[in-house]
Amino acid sequence: MKLLFDPGRTPSPCFVLDAPRLAANAAVLDDVQRRTGVKILLALKAYAAFATFGMLSRFSGTGPLWGVCASSVDEARLGREEFGGEVHAFAAAWSDAEIRELLPLADHIVFNSLTQWRHFRPVVEDWNRNQSRPDKRVSSGLRINPEHSEVAVPLYDPCAPGSRLGLRRRDMEKLGPGDMTGTDGTSVLDGLHFHSLCELNADALERTLEAVENKFSPWLAGRRWLNFGGGHHITREDYDLDLLCRLLIERRRRWGAQIYLEPGEAVALNAGLLAATVLDVVEADMPIALLDASAVCHTPDVLEMPYRPQVRVWGAAGPERAGAPGEKPFACRLAGKSCLAGDVFGEYSFTEPLRVGQRLAFEDMAIYSMVKTNTFNGLRLPSIGIREEDGGRSRFRLLREFSYMDFKTRLS
Repeated sequence: MKLLFDPGRTPSPCFVLDAPRLAANAAVLDDVQRRTGVKILLALKAYAAFATFGMLSRFSGTGPLWGVCASSVDEARLGREEFGGEVHAFAAAWSDAEIRELLPLADHIVFNSLTQWRHFRPVVEDWNRNQSRPDKRVSSGLRINPEHSEVAVPLYDPCAPGSRLGLRRRDMEKLGPGDMTGTDGTSVLDGLHFHSLCELNADALERTLEAVENKFSPWLAGRRWLNFGGGHHITREDYDLDLLCRLLIERRRRWGAQIYLEPGEAVALNAGLLAATVLDVVEADMPIALLDASAVCHTPDVLEMPYRPQVRVWGAAGPERAGAPGEKPFACRLAGKSCLAGDVFGEYSFTEPLRVGQRLAFEDMAIYSMVKTNTFNGLRLPSIGIREEDGGRSRFRLLREFSYMDFKTRLS
């Protein structure tokens, strides 16, 4: 991974986005679109740094992506205002007030149950009847659950036993003719959506598609669109792009529908880091470096997943990657400054002991970390900046700093 920042010019803590890597990821996604005819959307739940949307959107910039998928009204509004193109929306449940806000923003709305579909179908149909322009009409779909798990961590597995996400086959069998078509005989249920992957390769999609076809083939035919959700790690170095493209081309031909993918991680994979500074080093069972960044506040996925992020540290000999415990001479635990006892990033080893004022960086922090930050303990949110290249030279540009008012105005 190319170094993204000069620690002498970067605030701390600070998320540093990497414009060249975002562009490289976008090029890979565009290649998939060109080869297959699918449309790829940005999942805002994973990455929503709108200052970079011009690099990703074909509507508000020079990128390749067709729009966004949103999990809330606010995400849908951000996509409509800043990204352009198509806005697809799904939530486990919508309220009446949310649907009223959502209808002017969304192109597709996906419902999670027959109860929700039957409740909101008249509202959507009434909206569509009152639109003189076809592009203002909303397309409706249902989320299905293939009941086929590929994700190892239950917290992130949409198909885990007891999952609230998506209709099983037994639910789909309760669909009556009136749920699928209008009084004029035309379809009112345009598409089906499934999302069952997380950080996985194309072989997992292949097995999932077999499960979808085995369980839902009666409802696949005649749909205008099919959405294969996210979790496709398309821009990972070992991702099988050829298998992905073959699967997508085969399903387009078989079902005659427009196919969508909505990756989040793949768009901004390895496209950002979190810069931090050592504030103190205390001795417990091992040395513990206390940072101006916090795992619970600034990288909550480290605790939720959980996982141990890669780290680079700037020492006397320049930047180096931290090792696993025991790999290098000096062991140290990296921890945050909040009062949560478990505010810990993980254990690492270094060539030399860490010292107060030393700079380090957690890698691959553009995805999820930025959208999940919080102000627990009143800790200030990290600044946001971006590394850009100009004439072959790298430069840092500060995009946003946060203040006391960002904490205060959240609370009352």
